[in-house]
Amino acid sequence: MRGFFLTFEGLDGSGKSTQIRKLAAHLERQGHTVTVTRQPGGTRIGDRIRALLLDSRTEHLDPMAELGLMFSDRAQAIAEVIGPALDRGHIVLCDRFTDSTEAYQGGGRQLGSEPVVRMHQAMCGGLNPDLTILLLADFDRSLARARRRNHRVATSGTNEGRFESEDEAFYRRVYEKYREIAAREPARVAVIEGDRTIAAIHRQIVAVVEARLGAHQP
Repeated sequence: MRGFFLTFEGLDGSGKSTQIRKLAAHLERQGHTVTVTRQPGGTRIGDRIRALLLDSRTEHLDPMAELGLMFSDRAQAIAEVIGPALDRGHIVLCDRFTDSTEAYQGGGRQLGSEPVVRMHQAMCGGLNPDLTILLLADFDRSLARARRRNHRVATSGTNEGRFESEDEAFYRRVYEKYREIAAREPARVAVIEGDRTIAAIHRQIVAVVEARLGAHQP
């Protein structure tokens, strides 16, 4: 029986990582087998690609080269982690997928949606999420949280601040592209808006996920 593929999207600082952990724990308590992964990364090759893409010392990377690296990571993750887990009937929770690429490279880098969609068709084998949770917290607070977090990470010796160094206009384009994706695919993308407590957002996510799981036809 094929599993269920659930992705989380949103700006850095939107609370994705916290909500993924809480949802995974909830689903496991309900008796589900859960695989949690992230993009870029999640495989040995993917982690090397992630280091290159997110390190603020990576300079002069052409936007199309960046797009290609994102999908190289994604193809490896599908082959090595996501596809096998779905084949075993797992619920796969993935922190970012092609929507992030459309938002960040298509919107932020101004490549447009078309090259992202073409690359997805070529490299992802027709795999699309069954459900996407899009966390759209307040724009200014999300960006401030992301930059504070990456400053803390950098001082600990890990450098993943390349995207957070972009200006506000870049992130506005990302944010608006996420809204465009949600409006285009309302059956797949569940938008969780606003700044509320972690517990309140978790309850809303659980309600959405349980309803969709109940209707899932493998």
